[in-house]
Amino acid sequence: MKTSKYLEVSAEVAEALKQNRPVVALESTIISHGMPYPENVETALKVESIVRASGAVPATIAIIGGKLKAGLTRDEIEYLGKKGTGVAKASRRDLPVLLARGEDGATTVTTTMMIADMAGIRVFATGGIGGVHRGAETTMDISADLEELADTQVLVVCAGAKSILDLGLTLEYLETHGVTVIGYGTKELPAFYTRVSGHSVDFRLDTPEEIANAFSVKIDLGLRGGMLVTNPIPEEYAMPADIINSTVIYNTVIS
Repeated sequence: MKTSKYLEVSAEVAEALKQNRPVVALESTIISHGMPYPENVETALKVESIVRASGAVPATIAIIGGKLKAGLTRDEIEYLGKKGTGVAKASRRDLPVLLARGEDGATTVTTTMMIADMAGIRVFATGGIGGVHRGAETTMDISADLEELADTQVLVVCAGAKSILDLGLTLEYLETHGVTVIGYGTKELPAFYTRVSGHSVDFRLDTPEEIANAFSVKIDLGLRGGMLVTNPIPEEYAMPADIINSTVIYNTVIS
């Protein structure tokens, strides 16, 4: 395996994979760029504890010292949290140079999927994915997340696409690339801070077992790419969609 000299899988994650126990990949951009220290570290460790409480092994993913790491130690999470935005936000295009230089990188949805796939991890939980930006018909601003979903065989569980995006075009792009979009207990695409968007997903599935079975069939068929599961933010934390949309439109106009 050509990637093996660049990839380091933690002993805990490697043992879980060997025993066919559930492992959940987690991204690291939220640690370096998502919030200030020490809240970023506290959040990362809390997410890991939630994964453990659900019976799975967490595998926080990052690039440290030119190595692709699947499964971080507490000290490594602390290191990323303290370094903050001094860590490069690493997408697919950045990997060759970061690794060649022996540098650090915080993984986006794209690179977390890539490294998870290299390590043999098939499930990845994150916040909101990137997508087609508003005005992309002239700017061509389309997130690499969508290309990775089309190419990499990882099940991505998220709170939907970010509200600042053109959600309709994002779904159209995913459809064109054959990516199945599932709503967990909903037929409507959630949009990160809000449960509603006015756009429908491909399928509504109501249990983890249904989702796991569908992804298992995809793997059995040898179909390229991943699967997107959108899990709406709990109602008690959700914002009204009209407030979010009006704010996004207002900021778009004045910018």
